[in-house]
Amino acid sequence: MHTDAGVFGRSHELSARAHEQVMFCEDEKSGLKAIIAIHSTTLGPALGGTRFYPYADEAAALQDALRLSWGMTYKAAASGVDLGGGKAVIIGDPAVAKTEELLAAYARFVETLGGRYITAGDVGTNTDDLDVIGKHTRHVMGRSIAAGGSGDSARLTALGVFNAMRAGAESVWGTASLANRTVGVEGVGKVGRELTALLLADGAEVCVTDVNDAALQSLSKANPGVRVLSSVATAPVDVYAPCALGGTLTAATAEVIEAKLICGAANNQLANPFVEQALTERGITWVPDFVANAGGLIQVAGELRSAAPAEVEADVHGIFDRCRDIITAAKAEGIGTGAAANRFAERRLDAIPRSI
Repeated sequence: MHTDAGVFGRSHELSARAHEQVMFCEDEKSGLKAIIAIHSTTLGPALGGTRFYPYADEAAALQDALRLSWGMTYKAAASGVDLGGGKAVIIGDPAVAKTEELLAAYARFVETLGGRYITAGDVGTNTDDLDVIGKHTRHVMGRSIAAGGSGDSARLTALGVFNAMRAGAESVWGTASLANRTVGVEGVGKVGRELTALLLADGAEVCVTDVNDAALQSLSKANPGVRVLSSVATAPVDVYAPCALGGTLTAATAEVIEAKLICGAANNQLANPFVEQALTERGITWVPDFVANAGGLIQVAGELRSAAPAEVEADVHGIFDRCRDIITAAKAEGIGTGAAANRFAERRLDAIPRSI
């Protein structure tokens, strides 16, 4: 991306599908500085989490909001839910800046959008925060069960990634199992930890890495057989599972990754679209992130329509079939899995007249 592009230019650099609305929110009293990006409401209200992160500057925050909200549009479309794509970012260190006053101020901005944007959790926010936000806006999903929500989405997000990984394994090795495969999990936060448990139960050997030593120690204590490495992206593993922040798949890493399958929970894993071609040329299968990590979205979409938990979980298991179809289409059409997933999503988007 060109860092000197204005808001409109940045939006169009992502794709021909420009953002509908970008809202800058500031509350001097609480110190809130946030950006809410609504990419599309073609299929329904824009839903996407609130990321609370200490961005280097406002330009970096804007770029993240635009990229993430664009990704949510495609995630919702590919998942078959009747929702659009949006995302919010709050600028600041959540360990220092997060207060009930700030969250309340943010919630009031969400409420002014009248339901065009529905927020949920993301990096730096949790169910407790969403409970606070829910006191000041109706347009929030993923609150705690005690507050009437569906609870933390980490388990179902991890379950979706696990099913996506099984589909990838079937394509690469002919069996939908990770038994006796070595999987490198990068990032053992809530989702990475849940994914690790699923992989171990399936018979996989797991190695992990994380910048948070406390998270690594906690996971190692619970699972002594898990190996801790300084890096898993280029380690001798069968599967690389990026589950931290995005952008780890670069032109440089694409040339040295040893894994034959890449599938993880992180958003925006490709540093740029050309990386996928480099992976494909090396015979590496990449399961597109916005399809693999849709379990959390499916959960909150189910909460929105008051679906039974068993129905929602069945929908998350359906990620396996969706990923299988996308990988099959990519092979048949001679294109990358990312392009195949985009086409899958765009068919739903294009079936409805575009309007605001």
